[in-house]
Amino acid sequence: MPELAVNSALKQPFTALNEFIRNNKNQRTLFIAETQGRRETVLELLERNNIKPELFNSINEFKQSEAKVGLTVNALSHGFIITEQQNSSIKAAVFAVITETELLGDRVRQTRRRGKNKEINSDIIFKNLAELSIGQAVVHIEHGIGRYIGLQSIETSGLTTEFLVLAYANEAKLYVPVASLHLISRYSGAENAPLHKLGSDSWSKAKRKAAEKIRDVAAELLDVYAKRENSQGYHYQLNKEDYRSFADSFGFEETTDQEQTIHAVIGDMRSPKTMDRLVCGDVGFGKTEVAMRAAFVAVNDGKQVAILVPTTLLAQQHYENFRDRFANWPVNIEVLSRFKTAKEQKEVIAKVASGHVDILIGTHKLIQSEIKYKDLGLLIVDEEHRFGVKQKEKIKKIRSNVDILTLTATPIPRTLNMAIGGMRDLSIIATPPARRLAVKTFVHQRDDALIRESVLREILRGGQVYFLHNNVETIEKTALDIQTLVPEAKIVTAHGQMRERDLERVMSDFYHQRFNVLVCTTIIETGIDVPSANTIIMDRADHLGLAQLHQLRGRVGRSHHQAYAYLLTPHAKRMTKDAKKRLDAIASLEDLGAGFTLATHDLEIRGAGELLGEDQSGQMSQIGFSLYMEMLDDAVAALKEGKQLSLDQTTRKQTEIDLRIPALIPEDYIFDVSLRLSLYKRIASGKNNNDLDDIQVELIDRFGLLPQATKNLVQIAKLKLKAQKVGIIRIDASENGGSIEFNPNANIDPMMIIALIQAQPTKYKMNGPTKLKFSLKGNERTIEAKDRLLLITAMLNDFAKSQTKKAKNKK
Repeated sequence: MPELAVNSALKQPFTALNEFIRNNKNQRTLFIAETQGRRETVLELLERNNIKPELFNSINEFKQSEAKVGLTVNALSHGFIITEQQNSSIKAAVFAVITETELLGDRVRQTRRRGKNKEINSDIIFKNLAELSIGQAVVHIEHGIGRYIGLQSIETSGLTTEFLVLAYANEAKLYVPVASLHLISRYSGAENAPLHKLGSDSWSKAKRKAAEKIRDVAAELLDVYAKRENSQGYHYQLNKEDYRSFADSFGFEETTDQEQTIHAVIGDMRSPKTMDRLVCGDVGFGKTEVAMRAAFVAVNDGKQVAILVPTTLLAQQHYENFRDRFANWPVNIEVLSRFKTAKEQKEVIAKVASGHVDILIGTHKLIQSEIKYKDLGLLIVDEEHRFGVKQKEKIKKIRSNVDILTLTATPIPRTLNMAIGGMRDLSIIATPPARRLAVKTFVHQRDDALIRESVLREILRGGQVYFLHNNVETIEKTALDIQTLVPEAKIVTAHGQMRERDLERVMSDFYHQRFNVLVCTTIIETGIDVPSANTIIMDRADHLGLAQLHQLRGRVGRSHHQAYAYLLTPHAKRMTKDAKKRLDAIASLEDLGAGFTLATHDLEIRGAGELLGEDQSGQMSQIGFSLYMEMLDDAVAALKEGKQLSLDQTTRKQTEIDLRIPALIPEDYIFDVSLRLSLYKRIASGKNNNDLDDIQVELIDRFGLLPQATKNLVQIAKLKLKAQKVGIIRIDASENGGSIEFNPNANIDPMMIIALIQAQPTKYKMNGPTKLKFSLKGNERTIEAKDRLLLITAMLNDFAKSQTKKAKNKK
């Protein structure tokens, strides 16, 4: 097959294709599209070139027909020509198959390895220590809030161990061995964390106070869980054939996370429980497709769908997108917004009540009492952070048995909090679509030369620019200033106080590239999708919130072109401390998929808000967000198992193990400090042996065979898990012996320990009521490092067996 690609840069884009058809007049041509949805695109493309193919269901059907030009759906990615030989030398083409790939160039695919991508664990994204920077506040579960100074290797009696160095009040320092890293979490709370004094009781008091509160919150949470588990929702039936053909008309390949999210949402809808899921995906990562699939399942089973959006412009855009996507289905879609007259709105409301509207899209009008739905099954809330408390209360009232799907790019702290607390299900879409580039972000003091250069660069490459000026009174003057600066630009303004029709016209003109600079307010913040706009300049960026900055930056970079965001600020002295922090956070997180991490930064800058209370920006307890969540998780798990929750359990001590053997990740194995830190934290926080084995496999895969010291580190982490189950607080072992200290309430058979001491009185003896000492005296050899691990493993196995025996005897 010769080169036939349609080249949009040429005056005649179809030259190659036309020549091919002209030179082979006698041949029949069959065009192939990949999916039903793509078939419409190819058809439209060919009609622009006055080629009108007949539609066929298969290649065979076309072969048997008399048609000269046809179009069908098939998975073929490369075309071919079948020729027949006339005379001995001349070959004449009789049949040409041209695929979409040949017409449109290579298909954009996700090149990442599939299958190897495990599900994204939302906990890891939050509780990761890798983002620790020097000077940051951290919480040690036993000593309170300190500041991280760095990692330090210290040699003691011939053994090198890595320690995390923390600074406390009065210049005191605490060295935490890396094996105890699970005792440390990032501090996310008030801005200037007060450092605790080592050795004082203020931390234990704060912790006990928090523990009391956590008990109450855990009980309330369980009540919410129970209600959710028992709330009977509608059990949707899925017509697999219909669903497959709807899914096939999606014009792109789903990313792995998107697929997982779609499965989770449809799984929720098909279960008898009511759905309440938060889908957190960055701007332009395909959340709308998730909503469309859910809407399809609901409508296909005879239910109505309401889609609640924060702005009129976004409502209009969703309306057009949904109409395009549902074009081949008998689905009635309507929009309620200020672009409609009062009479039109009344008609829509009447149709909704009679059941003639399947999908209703609109702003907060949708949740007002005058709208009566005939049979509402699914409510989709887009950009939840833009709705106020009262509107959310109304949504909650709808909630009882309607499935709710919330889409957001930067979830507000409390929503995030509820999702982490498990009160709502959370799905994360963190993989960017194929060929998407991160937006390059610059924070700069306002400068006319910079504005001119950035606007000109974008215009000269055929793109468009958003210039954000968030003040309606001075917006026209700003537009004139830019026109003077860049006379080459075609400038138009847009803001929320314009008449509906004017605003609609301006946005439509900008979308169709009649203007190349839009001077606007934050009205463009949500959902306006203009692929050719790839530069955004934000005036007085220091006045914008973190979620706003992120959303606005997401307006550009929605195609495969490199996009730029310029955040213009006044002189540093005129900005508040928080504004600087916000700008630093947005500039440091250019990665695709940063919305989630930004929301966690927001938790830190603003505080997290009480989980169940009214106070959105309230202070998370004094112990810091991560530790609070960890303690809450433990408390909820204990209550779920029906255990009585004592305060000691909530503030429980962790097992410590010191075997006097090297246990660390050597610097010559992994040089990067933050990566080592992150791996130490993951090893220390492993929940079971499988987790630890996975980390080992990952390390070997990424960095080569494990050094002995790293093997020891993993081995000790496994011992810790065993010791915790038995009820051991501390294990010490050296070459001459050691000791094991039990929790006073340890569930262990005392007869087993008595038998042990009686059998080998020289080796074992009790030292106080909870400490068992073991020693090797006389001529016996010292215990080598390797044997020490084996000895402790064997002892722990014996204790675990005695525990099982005791439990059986009880029964």
